[in-house]
Amino acid sequence: MTKTKRAPQRTCVGCNVSKDKKDLIRIVDTEEGLRLDVTGKMNGRGVYVCPNKECIALAQKKNGIKRSLKKNIDNEEISALFEELTAYEKESV
Repeated sequence: MTKTKRAPQRTCVGCNVSKDKKDLIRIVDTEEGLRLDVTGKMNGRGVYVCPNKECIALAQKKNGIKRSLKKNIDNEEISALFEELTAYEKESV
């Protein structure tokens, strides 16, 4: 009997739905600030968001990144990150 390996599950900070890790975009809190981690291998605490504009907007509206990272992040940094996320979402479609 062989065991099938299950894909790791992560929860989107926007829609709060668990999905396969490979289907989400990771946002990492590094010493330089928040970064998109499309490889999923950067060091640091990370949160995940679906790569679509609805979840990105929900994450921004609900302060999902700030809440999940348990860190006070200034609005300028969050806005820049969401612009980068929106651009990434448009590229991947």
